[in-house]
Amino acid sequence: MSFDYDLFVIGGGSGGVRAARVAAAGGAKVALAEEDRYGGTCVIRGCVPKKLMVFASEYSGMIEDGRAYGWDITENGFSWDHFKGKLHAELDRLEGIYRNLLKNSGVETFDARGKLVNPHTVELSDGTTKTAKHILIATGGWPSIPDVPGGELAITSNEIFLLDKLPENILIVGGGYIASEFAGIMNGLGVKTTQFYRGEQILRGFDEEARNMVADGMREAGVDLQVNTNVASMVQEGDQIRVTDTNGTEALYDKVMYATGRAPKADNLGLEELGIERGRNGAIVVDQYSQTGVPSVYAIGDVTDRVNLTPVAIREGMAFVETVFNGNPTSPDHDLIPTAIFTQPEMGTIGLSEEEAAAQEAIEVYSASFKPMQQSFAGRAQKVLMKLVVSKASRKVLGCHIVAPGAGEMIQLAGIAVKMGATKEDFDRTVAVHPTMSEELVTLKTPVRST
Repeated sequence: MSFDYDLFVIGGGSGGVRAARVAAAGGAKVALAEEDRYGGTCVIRGCVPKKLMVFASEYSGMIEDGRAYGWDITENGFSWDHFKGKLHAELDRLEGIYRNLLKNSGVETFDARGKLVNPHTVELSDGTTKTAKHILIATGGWPSIPDVPGGELAITSNEIFLLDKLPENILIVGGGYIASEFAGIMNGLGVKTTQFYRGEQILRGFDEEARNMVADGMREAGVDLQVNTNVASMVQEGDQIRVTDTNGTEALYDKVMYATGRAPKADNLGLEELGIERGRNGAIVVDQYSQTGVPSVYAIGDVTDRVNLTPVAIREGMAFVETVFNGNPTSPDHDLIPTAIFTQPEMGTIGLSEEEAAAQEAIEVYSASFKPMQQSFAGRAQKVLMKLVVSKASRKVLGCHIVAPGAGEMIQLAGIAVKMGATKEDFDRTVAVHPTMSEELVTLKTPVRST
C-alpha cells in the first residue's frame, strides 16, 4: 500500500518538530499538523517566556546591589507594557524560526488539528485526510484546574503571559516548580504574592535540604508562602476574587493562578477507537521505543507523561527517528537527567536526593552552606547550598544539589561528571576555581552526615 507520507507528526512543539526535521533530513517524506502556535509549550507558554520573566524580575535585586557597590542608580519602577511588548515580539520571532526550520527541512505543515481515523490515517480539522506509514503523536500537555467552587475565576500559566496589566496582588496555588517559579517572578516584579501549597513543603520529590532552603529564601524575599493550605472556594467580588482557604481564612486577590498540575493533551485524538491505551493522568502508554499498542503509532514528550522536560522530548524524538527510520532501535535514556528550577533562589539538581539515596544504600553527605561573596558584599545575601550525596560502597556521586544564583548553569556542568559516574575522589582531584561559589563542590572534605 502506498501512503501520502512516510511520517505524519501531530503536534508542533519541541519534540514533534525535532522528529519531523531529522526524519526529513534523512530522506523521509514528512508532514506535521499543529492547531495552535509552533514551538509548543516551551517556546510559546513555558520555559522561554518564563525564563525571560525570571530575568526581568531579578533586576529589582540587582538595582539594590548596584547601589551597594557604589553605582548611582535611579529607579522608576517596572513597565509591564514595555516588557510584554518585547516578550511577545520575541515569541513571534521564535515561532517564525520553528516554521522556517520545518520548511527548510522539507516538512509539509498544516495549521490544523490532527486526529487519528485508523492506524495509518490522520483527519485534519479542515476535513481532509492524510495517510502515513508512521504516525507520531507529540501533542504535549495542558494545565489543569481542580474542581473547586469558583475554579473558573482562576488563570493558569498559559494566561499569565497575556495579562493586560500586572495585578497589585496575586495568589498562586501549587507547590511544584511552575507555581514556585511564578511566585518568585511576580514577587520580583513588585506584585504582593501569596502562595498556597496543600502539602508540608513545596517542591515535593526534590532533596529535602535543598527544597527547605528554597522555601526559606522565597519567604525571605517577600513571598507569603503558606503550606498545608489550599483553596476551599472562590467568588467574584467587584474586580477582585474573594478566596476562602481550607483553614477558614478569607482574603481578596486581583488574580488567582493555579499551577497544580498538567495533564497530557490526548483527548479527542481518536485513540480510544483504535484501542490505544491511556494510563495514569490520561497519558498515552508507550513502550521503551515510544511505540503505542498500535505498531504504526508512536508518541513522545509530555503526552506520554514520562519525564516532562523539553530536552527529554527532543531526545525521545531523536530516538524515535533512529528506531523507525535508521534501523537502529534506540530507547531514550531517562536516567540521571540534570534539571534546573528557576525559583528565587534558583536550584539545580541531578541524581538522587539524600532521602532516596539513603533508602537504597549506605551514603555519605557532603554539603556547604554559605553567603556568596557578591551578594554578601551588598548586604542582602541569601545562603547558598552545595551538596553531594555519595555512595559509601562505590564512592560514586549519586546526587548533586545546588541552591544558588546560576544553579542551572552549574548543574549542567556537574551533570556531565555525575552522568559519567564520577566518584567523590574525582571531584576531590579537581582543582578549585577561585573565587567562585561552585568551587565548594571540589573542596568538601568531611561528610556532614552518613548512614
